[in-house]
Amino acid sequence: MTTKKSAAGKADVAKSEVRISVADQVRELTIETASDREEVVGLVKKALSSSEPLVLTDTRGRQFVVPANKIGSVEIGDISERRVGFAGA
Repeated sequence: MTTKKSAAGKADVAKSEVRISVADQVRELTIETASDREEVVGLVKKALSSSEPLVLTDTRGRQFVVPANKIGSVEIGDISERRVGFAGA
C-alpha cells in the first residue's frame, strides 16, 4: 500500500528560494518561502531603507530574522520542479 503526497494538499507551497549572505558568517542562509519574488524584494528594500531587521517565514512556518546592517547580498529565485534520477543527464 502506498500513498501519494500531493503538493496541492500543502497550505504553503514554496514559490521562491532566497539566499542571504550575512556579514561575518561563512555560510549563507537558504530559505524556501511561500512569498513570491516581488514580496521578498519589497521586504528586503524595506529592511534596508529603515534599518529594521529582515524577517522571512519559510514554508514550515519558521521565522528567520537578519539584521539589516548584516545583509551582504540577497539572491531570489523561483522554485523549479526538482528532478529525480539521471534521465535528463
